[in-house]
Amino acid sequence: MSRAETAAEPGERDGATAPAEWTADDDWTDEALALLRALRAPHRRNRAKQVAFALYCTVLLMLSWAGVPSLGLFLQASMGADYTHYGPGLLAALPSGAAAAGLAVLLLAVRDGLWRGPVVPPRATTDWLLAHPVRPRPVLRPWFWLSCALAAFPGVVVALGGMVALGLTVRTGLPAALGWCLAGALCLPLLGVCAGLLVQRDPRAARWARLLTPYATVLVLAFATQSALAVAGHPVHWLERIELWSGPWGWAGIAALAPTPAAVPGGAVAAALLAVLTALGLLLADRTIGTVSLTLLRERARTAAGVLAALRTVELRAARLAVTDASDGGRRVRVRLPAPRKPWLALYWRDTLALLRTPARLGRAVLLAVPALLCAVPAHGSRGALSWAITALALLFGYLALAQLLEPARIETDDVRRSSWSPYPFAGLMLRHAVVPAALGLVLAVAGAAAVLPLGGGAAAWLAPLAVPPLVAAGLVNACRGRARRDLLYRSPQPGSAGTGVPLFVAWYAAGPAVAVPVLALPLSAALRAGTAAALPQTALISAALTAVLLQWARARAAALPAQARPGRS
Repeated sequence: MSRAETAAEPGERDGATAPAEWTADDDWTDEALALLRALRAPHRRNRAKQVAFALYCTVLLMLSWAGVPSLGLFLQASMGADYTHYGPGLLAALPSGAAAAGLAVLLLAVRDGLWRGPVVPPRATTDWLLAHPVRPRPVLRPWFWLSCALAAFPGVVVALGGMVALGLTVRTGLPAALGWCLAGALCLPLLGVCAGLLVQRDPRAARWARLLTPYATVLVLAFATQSALAVAGHPVHWLERIELWSGPWGWAGIAALAPTPAAVPGGAVAAALLAVLTALGLLLADRTIGTVSLTLLRERARTAAGVLAALRTVELRAARLAVTDASDGGRRVRVRLPAPRKPWLALYWRDTLALLRTPARLGRAVLLAVPALLCAVPAHGSRGALSWAITALALLFGYLALAQLLEPARIETDDVRRSSWSPYPFAGLMLRHAVVPAALGLVLAVAGAAAVLPLGGGAAAWLAPLAVPPLVAAGLVNACRGRARRDLLYRSPQPGSAGTGVPLFVAWYAAGPAVAVPVLALPLSAALRAGTAAALPQTALISAALTAVLLQWARARAAALPAQARPGRS
């Protein structure tokens, strides 16, 4: 292909129909890249040292945290320790669990393509270099393959973990286990990078990605639920076969099962399909890198830089909002509700309307409520600290579900001037923002309890509604935390010590759930173990008391926010 065929004016790369303003004689791609290599040569050695040091630290951490313990387990197995009693559970969980993990990897890669993508060069490259008469493919190609390398590294780590697990619990040969696990652990991340590039460069693919994300999320959750049921002794083998052959996410599970006693026929075919599909995807992606819109590259570079800056300054909400705005593509659901006739209903009308216009939040709340209910099942049959830990995990999922419904309250605290329309004091206004999330959470919890009762949940199923008020109050405490307290990061937890203040910052940032979840887990775990209606009144009393304390705490935090927002205050 000649330079005249590959060269394109920036306007054409953006989809414009204007004729090219520069020809092959004006193409300075090779010269520009050679000049950049020469200018960057003095800094290349320092960059290589930084990369080598980071790689050394990563490998050292992996060896100390995973390699040495794994070696110790194999030594114990050689001296008579038996880990094979975990094998049946692992083999039962693997078909649906591998499908869930594989689909989740592809979904995350596609979602990444909606706001960032695998090809995001620095802003200097997009703003200056690509605006000149250079071919985009040679400039963008290294960034694509860097993304492939970064995606492949976790896959290798997962394959090593699968090798250890299969070797200990199923007594599979380590080389065979590693080879078969690598088939899916390497190919799926690379396929995800290719899918992310397709979504990044094609607006139609991006629209389909946004449309199919809720359904893919439901499938991931369904696969994970089926995996948990299989471990509990309720497998559905014919459905597992369909899932395993339904796509690349299942082919990885077939390959991982190939060296085990639970092998599914066609393991070599599944591995070959994965390898061929990945190779074709990489080849096609490599050839189409240059078709990414320059305008889109500039937008993505600015978004990525903004998210990175927010993370560096510990503005986690700002980073999340930037990612959400870029991923949604400006979509807004237009829903109308009749305006209330009584003024005191206006706030609740606004909160309800705001949630209805963001159905993704309602969907996430429903999806996160499912693992919260599922975690209560093993908590019912466990004892001691394990029951408390599983109950705390269930409460954490419940808190995350209810936190999705508290977005109107968080928006109110982003800029307290928005509350100027309200006749209530700011603290009272924030407490009223908890009404709609609490009502929706109670509806969701009652529906979940009604679904669990026919499955033998008993009176313990009604513990779910009792947990809603304190978890909503904990979310309101977090919503009223105000500006990020970065000064806590530089404070030592103990005077005179050399430690950092990261635990202090985490305690401040997650103060609400950090108090509510452990405290509420104690009575709930005891009530789950009892499984009788006699434990409900005591749990309800503790829940009400904890709710009152957390609401008072949220009120005190909210009352201080207007003063913090006044000009001249740091």
